[in-house]
Amino acid sequence: MKKTINKGLFLLMLIFTFAAQAQEISITGVVTDASSATPIPGVNVVEKNTTNGVATDFDGNYSINVTSGSVLVFSSLGYLSQEITITNQTNIDISLVEDAALLDEVVVVGYSTQKRESLTGSLQTVDGEELRNVTTPSVENMLNGKAPGVFVAPGSGRPGSRGGVVIRGQATLSGTTSPLWVIDGVIVGSGAGELNPEDIESMTILKDAASTSIYGSQGANGVIVVTTKRAKMGKTSVNISTKLGFSQLNNGNTKMMNGAELYDTYASFSNADQISFPRWNADLRNSNFDWWNLATQSGLTRNYNVSIEGGSETLRSFMSVGLYDEQGAVKGYDYKRYNFRFKTEYKPFDWLTVKPALVGSLRDVEDKQYSTTAMYSNLPWDSPFDENGNLVPHRYNGWVNSASTNYLYDLQWNHSANKNYEFMGNFDFDIKLTDWLTFSSVNNIRYNSYKAKGYTDPRSNGGESVGGRITDYRSEYTRQYTNQILRFNKGWDKHYLNGLLAYEFNDYRSETLDVYGTGFIPGFEVLDVVSKPERTKGGINEWAVQSVLFNGNYSYDSKYMGQVSFRRDGASNFGDNAKYGNFFSVSGGWNIDQEDWFKADWVDALKLRVAYGSVGNRPSSLYPQYDLYAVSTGAGYNENPGALISQIGNKDLTWEKTYTSGVGIDARMFNDRARLTVDYYEKNTDNILYQVPVTGLTGVTSIWQNIGEMKNKGIEVAFGGDIIRNEDFIWSLDVNMGHNVNKLTKLYKTKDASGNYVVRPIIISDGLGIAGSAQRMLEPGRPVDTYYLKEWAGVNSENGLPMWYKVERDNEGNELSRTTTSNYSEATFEKTGKVSPDLFGGFTTALSYKRFDLNAVFGYSIGGKIYNYSRQEYDSDGTYTDRNQMRLRPGWSRWEKPGDIATHPIARYNNQDKGNATSTRFLEKSDFLKMRSLTLGYNLDLSQYNIDNLRISFTGENLFTITDYSGVDPEIPVNDNGAIMGSTGPGVYPATRKFMLGLNLKF
Repeated sequence: MKKTINKGLFLLMLIFTFAAQAQEISITGVVTDASSATPIPGVNVVEKNTTNGVATDFDGNYSINVTSGSVLVFSSLGYLSQEITITNQTNIDISLVEDAALLDEVVVVGYSTQKRESLTGSLQTVDGEELRNVTTPSVENMLNGKAPGVFVAPGSGRPGSRGGVVIRGQATLSGTTSPLWVIDGVIVGSGAGELNPEDIESMTILKDAASTSIYGSQGANGVIVVTTKRAKMGKTSVNISTKLGFSQLNNGNTKMMNGAELYDTYASFSNADQISFPRWNADLRNSNFDWWNLATQSGLTRNYNVSIEGGSETLRSFMSVGLYDEQGAVKGYDYKRYNFRFKTEYKPFDWLTVKPALVGSLRDVEDKQYSTTAMYSNLPWDSPFDENGNLVPHRYNGWVNSASTNYLYDLQWNHSANKNYEFMGNFDFDIKLTDWLTFSSVNNIRYNSYKAKGYTDPRSNGGESVGGRITDYRSEYTRQYTNQILRFNKGWDKHYLNGLLAYEFNDYRSETLDVYGTGFIPGFEVLDVVSKPERTKGGINEWAVQSVLFNGNYSYDSKYMGQVSFRRDGASNFGDNAKYGNFFSVSGGWNIDQEDWFKADWVDALKLRVAYGSVGNRPSSLYPQYDLYAVSTGAGYNENPGALISQIGNKDLTWEKTYTSGVGIDARMFNDRARLTVDYYEKNTDNILYQVPVTGLTGVTSIWQNIGEMKNKGIEVAFGGDIIRNEDFIWSLDVNMGHNVNKLTKLYKTKDASGNYVVRPIIISDGLGIAGSAQRMLEPGRPVDTYYLKEWAGVNSENGLPMWYKVERDNEGNELSRTTTSNYSEATFEKTGKVSPDLFGGFTTALSYKRFDLNAVFGYSIGGKIYNYSRQEYDSDGTYTDRNQMRLRPGWSRWEKPGDIATHPIARYNNQDKGNATSTRFLEKSDFLKMRSLTLGYNLDLSQYNIDNLRISFTGENLFTITDYSGVDPEIPVNDNGAIMGSTGPGVYPATRKFMLGLNLKF
């Protein structure tokens, strides 16, 4: 009986087993990316509400046994999940669609990444594709108009010229105003170096204390964090991109006179009978050589880039090579740059990831550039060629301006060239200690070598007096960077905590050699041939910074966020009394939309942010704390070496600190169709570092001191939305604007004649380096870029003489009276306009219809001033008779007879009325609206040829500028040191208008 029961139970179990097996189905398939059709490895394929699941392999394949009628869930980070109900299928192929919201969820910030919803700081992320709508090797120029509060002074139209970036106003008086650049976790300095724009994945601009204080003394001017492209898991893919196009110079509103116009102008002078040109006759009206046309051409730009990426979860690599080649629109200047980048991520164990990288570049410049000054200044009556087409020599007696030189004569022989090599190597690794604790190590070395050579022929104007000159300049520097970081990341219940503790060390060493030699036989170009070593100079510079830092972030229920950070920096260019500085920040955020009581369904996200903290700045000098002696040629006597005191040190010199407070709001609405960000901030800088002038009795004319305080405050707004959004057509508009007010609030005191300590304004130059250019004033209560000029009062309608204001003031500076004078020496200096604009930014509109897309980018600026020095020379009322003159612009007029109401005074040959002397006559508004780029693109479907994507695009850059500024371009280029200028000189390299054809291929 017992055996019978056991047999029955066994038979019953067997029946149930067969029934269960009959309900199981084996499902196989491939999971791919919907946009690229490439397989996606590592996708989770799970039977819903069970623990039954697998992951796709390297080729996106999967296989799983499930019960009929169950639901399969396909999920992967960065993609929208899909659910499929199982009926009788045995093969299910899935295409996952990227989730734009999730992709944007993680943002690269200081030393780490954070979910966007948990951010408490003010920052702006710019995608790499948004940057590349302009063609330039300079990453700085690409930021122009892309982020609120980020002011960019672009480079000139010369190939390879760099722009200058200022974030939330100028916060220092000495040293650079450029932000700190961080590339893939490595601090590289105040510039992006030779970074290839095509390698950029994204850029994050950190602006407030919550974002920048973690960088301490290096974050005073803001921080730009660059993330370069890295390999994605999956099949190997190849990307090829190329741009080819031409450029033309855009001379703006500056129009120089031709031969007939210049003759008629001189003939109209009130003292035309005194003109003493050697060929002064009406035939000059027919002498019309175009120096502009001679020097300019259609520049050619070529840009080629190839990248290869791919790999598995264990090993993946990214490699790119690029070439940027541009021939200048001013003849004779050729710029080439070669780039390569190799990045690997190797994960031999679950707890270890090794990330070596190697980056390199070569910049090669050949310079026989035609003179940009001569394009404007040379007289149209003078030709560089004689009747037979041969070049005329210097001071040619057939020229009207026979005292001038013919630069083309020198360009037969003279030339220069430079090469810049840059290499960076990284050996980074991550060790996962626990599921919540990771150790990260970043180790980088950067090497740069710059070589420049110049040849001045003995037959040239610059070489004939010394028998020719050969120059050779070499500089190289090495910068080492290491950062050892302990990261923690822990969540429990509704709490989430993450942060880091780190030690950082950064050092720099540079060496320079500068050699001149003169006297040699024409045609030899090495220093061995010179008969006299004219100059030999060289130097070594070193500095180092070490830091410890901490950052902690806490959030509760995704509603309430808090962050604290602390950093302690030690720098080699401070004395022992102030070697270290401490910097901090505290910030908080509130996701209002997560509250249960928040019922506005049309609001997708609404966040309030507040932050307060400090950052710092170091002096631009490397050794301001030491008393220094100079052992140099100038200190020697009778060829014997000597030493002279060159600096008085300040052991008590301390850190310049900027305390920033701010509040911001972020919002997304109407199913992400509208977006808004508003920020208000105040930046207070104290202990401003400055080289204070002192008496030169000891041979030293300045000393480093902490002299005062400064304030910047402003508001930034970015808003936009999808005006039309449906399956086939999207039209979006995004606008950003920044408003910043700068004011010097405190300045050091000096003794007056009575022995009392008083604050005296400091008069400084505008940085143009030209005698007779504008000057500026540092005075409490005014912006640090305030012009200090004699004030133009117009033209005397009775006699046509120029007039300026003569202002009398009391001891407190209050105006008592204001009269006009035609005596320039009697006119008083006044505080006039400022360089920085009141409002600046940009706006972008984009349209896409099926496979077509159209993108337009505009920039604007309102409220700033430019000192147009070029008008002192080219709008000189007859003062300068050796250079060409500007045509009068619409609305301008010249005084001719009593009663005329004119903008320009009487014109005389060799005019000595001082009408073209430095004054606000040449201070002009810098307001403009500029179309930066317009791009039309089309994506071809070539999947049948195993090509993932082929895109063809056509772009126009700098298509138009609307401005009343009479100069070449209201966006003044930075100088050679990267400083942002507010004045423009006589030889401006204009901006270029480019037309580019682009091709992008991915397979």
